[in-house]
Amino acid sequence: MTELRHAETDGDIAACFAVLRELRPSLEDAAELVGRVRRQQETGYRLLAAWDGARVVGAAGYRIQENLIRGRFVYVDDLVVLDEARRFGLGASLLEEVARLGREAGCAWLTLDTGLGNALVQRFYFRQRLATALHFGMSLD
Repeated sequence: MTELRHAETDGDIAACFAVLRELRPSLEDAAELVGRVRRQQETGYRLLAAWDGARVVGAAGYRIQENLIRGRFVYVDDLVVLDEARRFGLGASLLEEVARLGREAGCAWLTLDTGLGNALVQRFYFRQRLATALHFGMSLD
């Protein structure tokens, strides 16, 4: 049975490396992940992990934010489940838990972004009834 709990210690965060690297292939190693998560935690980032025993099989990184268009909301930075653990509802369970935590924190919205070329994930988000807007951006490099 899979347990959802936050990655709090450096060891917990490092255990999320294999999963998060599937979503963020530019991550070089677990030490880089730990450093980046620790820096992001300074601005409210939390890392919820799906644990199968000592092994992480899914993760959702999120933070509580506020802006004029949504008010207080929870933003999902990262959502990923190992391929072998997909089709068991784990992605939906992670989103549901983040939504619950957001509601507890007084949030009225959950929001996230995904690349336009990621049709498989887009279908999942449509099934979860998350399609509410288009997001536009540009590189500042």
